[in-house]
Amino acid sequence: MVLIISLAFYITLPVKTTQTLYIPQGSIGSIISHLTKKGYALSPIDSYLLRLLGQPQHGWIFIGKKELNRIDFLHKLTSSKAMISKVTLIPGETLENFFGSLAGSLHLDKEKLMHAYQQYSPYPEAGIYADTYYVPVGIREKQLAHFLVKASEHKYKHLSNTIYGSYDPKQWQKILTIASIIQKEAANTKEMPLVSSVIYNRLHKGMRLQMDGTLNYGKYSHIKVTPERIKDDNTTFNTYKHKGLPDSPIGAVSLDAVKAAVKPAQTKYLYFMKNANGTHDFSKTFRSHRKNIQRAKRSK
Repeated sequence: MVLIISLAFYITLPVKTTQTLYIPQGSIGSIISHLTKKGYALSPIDSYLLRLLGQPQHGWIFIGKKELNRIDFLHKLTSSKAMISKVTLIPGETLENFFGSLAGSLHLDKEKLMHAYQQYSPYPEAGIYADTYYVPVGIREKQLAHFLVKASEHKYKHLSNTIYGSYDPKQWQKILTIASIIQKEAANTKEMPLVSSVIYNRLHKGMRLQMDGTLNYGKYSHIKVTPERIKDDNTTFNTYKHKGLPDSPIGAVSLDAVKAAVKPAQTKYLYFMKNANGTHDFSKTFRSHRKNIQRAKRSK
């Protein structure tokens, strides 16, 4: 009788939790151990109760409350489903804008997102692959940044191992930097290998890249590049002043941009100019390039 009364009292004790909770795959004992390490006041009794209730879910689950009694909490572990939000990182977009959008739609703190990202990613920019992700409602900044970076790192490792047979973050940052410039400059995927060839050709000749897209970094993602910006910006992103590649990528990249960065078209092109159709005319000489510039001006 005393045991029954004690158990009845025990299952009504409150458990403090987060609204969204990560449950690892494994035995009930290992799940209880994981939650205990995370600060949950659980005991071997909870393992027994959980076995009576059923098998816990795994992955991110939505609890919905920050405090509930013990039996309800344990039941949530077996029955809760994740409430999912869809978030999309557009190719070419910067973390500055992406995290700003996430902060607004998921009610998060932009600065905390950026800080968490910097903790997990080896890349100042492009550490999150341009893609659509499904995340649980209620996920916090650190958890979200960790999830996005790890999913992207897995993608990058797979690509690098497929291409090079290994994964070197320093080498991969160069690929991401070139890919991010291609992403900003190319009018479509067909042009990407051609833009890539211009980048490699100019680097090989020791020429400055002189590309507007490199100045669309950070908060300048959608800001038109003006002569004043070119004059005043002294960062390595200003490829009118700086020789070589910027120190880091300038935005998120797609698979097509990465492929183009790894395998540029074999051309002698050194220049390209946007035409009346919104695509680019590519040229080998500055003389031809000037003709393309004049043609573009007349079309306006």
